[in-house]
Amino acid sequence: MNVSVGDFEFEWLGDWAELPSNGSVARGWSHHGMAFSDEGQIVTFHPAESLVVILTTEGELVRSFEIPVIEAHGLTLSTIGLNQSIWIADNGRKRDPEHDYDYMPDPLQGKVVRVSMSGLVEMELFEPTDAGLTGEPFSPTSVIAFDENLGGNGDVWVADGYGKSLVHRYNSNGEYLLTIDGSKGSERFDCPHSLWINTRSSTPELLVADRANGRVQVFDMEGEYVRTIGSDYFDRPTVFSNYGDNLLVGELNARLTVVGPNDELVGYIGDNTPVSEEPAWPNEPDENDIPRRTSRLVKGLFNSPHGITSDNDGNIYVSEWLIGGRYTKLRLIK
Repeated sequence: MNVSVGDFEFEWLGDWAELPSNGSVARGWSHHGMAFSDEGQIVTFHPAESLVVILTTEGELVRSFEIPVIEAHGLTLSTIGLNQSIWIADNGRKRDPEHDYDYMPDPLQGKVVRVSMSGLVEMELFEPTDAGLTGEPFSPTSVIAFDENLGGNGDVWVADGYGKSLVHRYNSNGEYLLTIDGSKGSERFDCPHSLWINTRSSTPELLVADRANGRVQVFDMEGEYVRTIGSDYFDRPTVFSNYGDNLLVGELNARLTVVGPNDELVGYIGDNTPVSEEPAWPNEPDENDIPRRTSRLVKGLFNSPHGITSDNDGNIYVSEWLIGGRYTKLRLIK
């Protein structure tokens, strides 16, 4: 099956990823992230286990390794010198199939961790201790570093998307610098779910997927508000990836949105927004109203995009938030 948007056409390749610990995959309900490495490989997470999974662009398993997190959520890569590392936002609790998919543990234990490409812990960040910022919960959903190769200073930005709906800035040593709450734009963030450093123009900008407000807020790299994108065409913007002169935005409510170089809407891929109104979405209820993997998955239509990346050949990779996960490749045809 082929799908298209604007001048782009893709072949939809489902069931694309070869995952380790296959016996537990079907029961896991994970917030997958995705990234494309300097080695030309796809970096993502296992749905059930605390594992980083590294795949070829054909979906073959290269390796996997354990990471010290409860729930691997947002994922970005960072280049320090000649080496890449993995930044992971751990939102601090996970939906447990042994407890009818309720979140466990309680209280949650959120943090941010940077690991090497083999899983060695390099840095951990926690909630700032400044007055007014502490207390429960701290539940980070995204983290990204302003690397030197992007013209940056190594600052690290962390979105407390499932906690207080704040974005914190740390320096390269992990020392807290400041917090933004989105109110300088128009109103406060409501679930700032994902962060991205936009390098499509000559001046890098920080993008914040202000998900529950249905928009993307844009800031300069000092944290000053610049503009708002997509209030008229986004539903629930959730995750970002650059795509040449365009920007890919995975929207949790069942589609990919392509944004042009002037912040204009290019179009949607796999738009299936009505599915988000179905009972127990992104899954479906069993006879006891306990979530189970949905039977509503349709080739060519998305269910709940949560991770996205692209490779050097223009292919797009998407992971979705549901029991058992779903990993899809969109192979660029033209």
